[in-house]
Amino acid sequence: MRRLAAAVMMCTGVAMAQGRPDFGPNVMVFTPQTPAAEVQAAVDKVYAVEHHNEFGPERYALLFAPGEYKADVPVGFYTEVLGLGATPDAVHITGNVRSDAAGGNDNATTTFWRAMQGFSVTPVGGPAENTMQWAVSQAAPFRRMHVKGNLVLNQKHGWSSGGWMADTMVDGEVNSGTQQQWISRNVEWGGWKGSNWNMVFVGANKLPEGDWPQPPYTKIDRTPVVRERPFLFLNKKGNYAVRVPALEKNSVGVTWHGGETPGRTISLKKFFLAKPSDTVEAINTALAQGMNLLFTPGVYELTDTIRVNHPGTVVMGLGFATLKPMRGNAAMTVADVNDVTVAGLLFDAGEQESPVLLEVGHQGSRLRHIKRPALVADVFFRVGGAGVGRAKTSLAIHSNDVIVDHTWVWRADHGKGVGWTSNTAANGVVVNGNDVTAYGLFVEHYQQYQVLWTGNGGRTFFYQSEIPYDPPTQPEWTSAPNVNGWASYKVADNVTSHEAHGMGIYSVFRHPDVRLTRAIEVPQTPGVRFEHMITVSLDNLGSIDNVINNKGGPTHVAPGRVTPKVTSYP
Repeated sequence: MRRLAAAVMMCTGVAMAQGRPDFGPNVMVFTPQTPAAEVQAAVDKVYAVEHHNEFGPERYALLFAPGEYKADVPVGFYTEVLGLGATPDAVHITGNVRSDAAGGNDNATTTFWRAMQGFSVTPVGGPAENTMQWAVSQAAPFRRMHVKGNLVLNQKHGWSSGGWMADTMVDGEVNSGTQQQWISRNVEWGGWKGSNWNMVFVGANKLPEGDWPQPPYTKIDRTPVVRERPFLFLNKKGNYAVRVPALEKNSVGVTWHGGETPGRTISLKKFFLAKPSDTVEAINTALAQGMNLLFTPGVYELTDTIRVNHPGTVVMGLGFATLKPMRGNAAMTVADVNDVTVAGLLFDAGEQESPVLLEVGHQGSRLRHIKRPALVADVFFRVGGAGVGRAKTSLAIHSNDVIVDHTWVWRADHGKGVGWTSNTAANGVVVNGNDVTAYGLFVEHYQQYQVLWTGNGGRTFFYQSEIPYDPPTQPEWTSAPNVNGWASYKVADNVTSHEAHGMGIYSVFRHPDVRLTRAIEVPQTPGVRFEHMITVSLDNLGSIDNVINNKGGPTHVAPGRVTPKVTSYP
């Protein structure tokens, strides 16, 4: 590790001469003047650490200043590769930039926690001529990218299990191959090929041909409301800053055609650059003074709650910075104020049970934020996996008008400290606010409702969920008389308006004689509308008996697989 840190500091080139901020030892900043051999050696050393490091503590960010590069860039666990230009085309890499499958037999179903953002790629040496490989599953954001060729989302036809693409241009074709599900939001491409269970397209310039259920495409012409994730860049004077994109409504395609993404710019001098050695008191003092917050890569063991109280605050992480509460506290709370952003962080439950990991607003929040909503983007949650973890709820949203733009909320089904009585967690996401919009909602394995939505006016565009693998018996997993299990997606009985588009819910029961009565449970009222839903049993134990309420029928594996689909409800 010491030799790797030394290599990091050697690869800063011009950026160091201009006064590189203290990002800590696990951020590498490359410039066009950095010798190509140094760039490659540093990238390879990081990948050697992170290639199979699924639950390790190491975190890295690779930053490329504007210019031209020739390099092979494999991206492993907890690694984020960022271009520092105002647009993706300001940073151009020619080479085999990729994500390889983390499992054997080209299996990418556990290829998690890695990211690319803000640069262009001319693919060389990939799986096929002029083709870039991004074989991933959950928690692998692909944002503000320009692929000058084709893109394939699996490795040699091995399984992959869902991912995310936004504000991205692909000159050629995107081939999803074996991807079980995928969401593409505000993209431009030459075309899309492939389908499996649940493919959702929102605000794409060219929607693929075909309609649900064959192929299982959900197509939304325009993105109703979104604010892209803030990003770090070098301004025209060579100084570090953060661009905060503007709110957009009814949008199609990428934000950066005009030379930069519309929005406001904040100097990095107005950010507190946190390191794992910093105390919560120091972080909260900076926030109280009106500073924004950037977490450098590492694992932050929090003895108290980080409190974000000022409107307009940007809280963001580099290299999958990880926040872990240690005393049964919440990791972070956000006041019911305008325009806060929480982006690029991993929340990891500690051994003492937390009531919540991230809370936005407070119980009973009533203020409206239509013009300046809070944004939760590329924020991921984990209960167990790296060790014993416990939290009643991972993400609670009480504020109105919040935008959730890609999250994976995961109670671990494998790793350390995993078991029905070990990594305990009732709910993944609880939404009490009104008019909350979610794009790319991945929520899995919680012990009660994966998602519980009590606010009105909610909207979800793409939902992926595996219900818990490990209920030991049916009596221990029963939500009401004559109701087996807990629905994955629950809209509360008091809700009168809600919509959801593109829903995939799957079961992998490990114990016999355990069933789920319904995957989705909603009040039957005209204002609660769902479209394009599928359920799948991935093993031969148990079943999901209905897709939504009492509609859809049961899943089966043998003698032949049955994957019930419902086109619309009611």
